[in-house]
Amino acid sequence: MQYASKTLERLVDAFSTLPGIGEKSAQRIALFLIDSGTQVAENLSDALQNLKEKVGHCSVCFNLTEEDPCALCRDSRRDRRILCVVEDSKDLLALERSGGYRGLYHILGGALSPLDGVGESDLHVAELLSRITPEVKEVILATNPTMEGEMTAAHIAKKLASKPVRVTRIARGVPFGGTLEFNDAVTLARALEGRSEIH
Repeated sequence: MQYASKTLERLVDAFSTLPGIGEKSAQRIALFLIDSGTQVAENLSDALQNLKEKVGHCSVCFNLTEEDPCALCRDSRRDRRILCVVEDSKDLLALERSGGYRGLYHILGGALSPLDGVGESDLHVAELLSRITPEVKEVILATNPTMEGEMTAAHIAKKLASKPVRVTRIARGVPFGGTLEFNDAVTLARALEGRSEIH
């Protein structure tokens, strides 16, 4: 669509690149910002600037954080004997919302996908293996139930086979082909409770 204002058009185009936002939603957001006055736009601008300047990755689990290590890794109340492996921060947030998990996390940064050129060296697999200390008794593979997620879980399970640690996979309460991010808290909690050992 062509707009009378190039600035408005650029803003709509910018919002349209965000996941889950089409042109109509982008247009509504842009028009809302115009109608709402400068304070709302300034707050959004400041938040975006701070996001790029202050938020980075935890050097331990690769969660998004402003402090290193992140609050989850520093939390002494979390069970350090259990390590839950997820693909990205969205999955970690989904599991935290479920309230059913109190261990530590490890974010891979994606899933194996040979067709897309994503191999083991593109993920945080080596860092995961270095975290398997005598203190860690269980590794939960909570990659998404997709072809790539299943392939990644099988690959990591094979890598962990020689380690003295129990390796489990989240239960099938999460539908195949879906992502953790879009599952409700009860489904995720049951998937964690019903996890099974990988041989």
